[in-house]
Amino acid sequence: MDRNILFTNQIQLIHPQSKIKLRKVLLMAQLIEKCKERAKQITIEIFAMYLAYKDPRVPWYARIFAACVVGYAFSPIDLIPDPIPILGYFDDLILIPLGVVIALRMIPDEVMAECREQSQEIMRKGKPVNWIAAIVIIAIWILFAAIVIDFIE
Repeated sequence: MDRNILFTNQIQLIHPQSKIKLRKVLLMAQLIEKCKERAKQITIEIFAMYLAYKDPRVPWYARIFAACVVGYAFSPIDLIPDPIPILGYFDDLILIPLGVVIALRMIPDEVMAECREQSQEIMRKGKPVNWIAAIVIIAIWILFAAIVIDFIE
């Protein structure tokens, strides 16, 4: 028996106002699970793009774009640091999924199908980290800091 159904049946024995709170908690838990599943799907797509941008059947412009998306997604450093309120998660929630969607439209379907299968094997072994992209992002932040310091003086 599904644990959500069992939990829902148990809620019926509780006070009405507590019932509402528990349903909200249950809905929040379901939302979190859906988000985790979606994040896992995006990770698989990024691994697949990692393999696809190396494939000679992919057009050059799609390779370049996919390489940028993959490099940024695998980078251990964000362009916009997460501690910055609201904007910190902008890249994780908007930019990376948008980049994935655009790149997937550029890459041929048969290449992506093959790469998705291979990506699931790679995922089992562990997520690669792109240190080159991290260095590029650090360089951007250093350049930005130098511009700000120069502007202040």
